[in-house]
Amino acid sequence: MAEVSTATLDLELLRSFQAAAQFGSLAAAAEQRHRTVSAISMQIKRLEALLDARLLERGPRGVVPTATGEALLQEARELLRMHDGIIARYAGRGLRGKVRFGLPEDYARELLGDVLPEFTSRHPEVLLQAVTATSGELARQLGRSRLDLAVVLDRPIPISGGEPLWRTTPVWAAPRAASLTERASLPLALHEVDCPYRALATEALERLGRPWHAVFTSTSIHAIERAVEQGLAVSVLDRERLTPAMRELGEAEGLPVLGRCEARLHFARLVEPGSRPAAEALAELLRERLRGRGPWRGAVSS
Repeated sequence: MAEVSTATLDLELLRSFQAAAQFGSLAAAAEQRHRTVSAISMQIKRLEALLDARLLERGPRGVVPTATGEALLQEARELLRMHDGIIARYAGRGLRGKVRFGLPEDYARELLGDVLPEFTSRHPEVLLQAVTATSGELARQLGRSRLDLAVVLDRPIPISGGEPLWRTTPVWAAPRAASLTERASLPLALHEVDCPYRALATEALERLGRPWHAVFTSTSIHAIERAVEQGLAVSVLDRERLTPAMRELGEAEGLPVLGRCEARLHFARLVEPGSRPAAEALAELLRERLRGRGPWRGAVSS
């Protein structure tokens, strides 16, 4: 009879691996896990030995998951969510209430893929209602207390207060296979009004006296990206969103320098008392995951 393996996974090893893979840095994982860098490194080596697989590639700029590591990362997230959900349900520590959370559409994919599922697994009794919109619209909804908290960029409608999370890196994004900057009027792909990057683009061009027109307008960041990739227009995107079909432009191509935006965490002026602890818990997770880094794994804002 074949020998049955009795190896078991230590969840603490998985948590340290998940943090390192997510942040792209052993130092960042150590900070988040309240351990030393050497302890995190040792835990990951133990996990690699247990699974007989290399999970992270180490380089001068940090760590990135191998193909095996990427596969494990997805399964580890699901396993940890199930584990934490069981603890929350049966240990009686679960929060309750409803949290209405707003986030910019440009960052929804990253937050929906990591932060929000982790929150719902930790607090399964909380009713989470997440909505996406432009930062301008999110600012209005906060002011009307239609949201409990939101991540909002500080343009085009600045809101007083809030906690800084990260600084964005907007760049001019153009199709790699087409030249559009030589045209008399620069064709742009833009979001609707109230978008921070629309404001950055149009204000910079108007200061320069550069004619422009919106050849494509959409509420979808993916549609904007597609318009750029297909050679239809130039746009302003976060540098992390550039795809192989795009290239970054700048002053050498006659385009003005862009300002930067800051993503801030804001609470509504009025949050129902029964929902305040849950809203605070989500805010703490957002601080833990995004402060100084943003939603891009391994990115550190300066």
